[in-house]
Amino acid sequence: MLRTDARNVAARRCGQEGFTMVELLVVLVILGLLTSVAAPRVLGYLGRARTDTAKLEMRNFQTALDMFVIDVGRYPTQQEGLDALMAAPQRVSGWNGPYLEVDSLPQDPWGRPYQYRQPGQSGKYEIFSLGADNAPGGSGDDADIVMGR
Repeated sequence: MLRTDARNVAARRCGQEGFTMVELLVVLVILGLLTSVAAPRVLGYLGRARTDTAKLEMRNFQTALDMFVIDVGRYPTQQEGLDALMAAPQRVSGWNGPYLEVDSLPQDPWGRPYQYRQPGQSGKYEIFSLGADNAPGGSGDDADIVMGR
């Protein structure tokens, strides 16, 4: 009886040595379906993370601009731009910077400089990024991100 059990076990092992091509194809199709469902969601998170990063950096600029106003008595002119936060503009008294704790002005998440407009269209100034498409307007990742006072 012991010999019969050993033969049965050996026979069962022979049929289970690996996966068939059909099984592998089914697994690959399932993985492809999961990827096609998950990829747009992950890319959406990436786009939102870039927008959130830009907003956070713009808030840092706003804080630095507020400190500039306290020291100098005015916001930097459009010609002075955001560079006035890193180095004293000519003929400006009271400058006590640099107002940002970085070696150089940060770029937006798409690798371009932030824009500064003074006066702003709806306030004293605006800091903005044109988004992923680097063109005015747009939606989603291409939307402009604007902050000001």
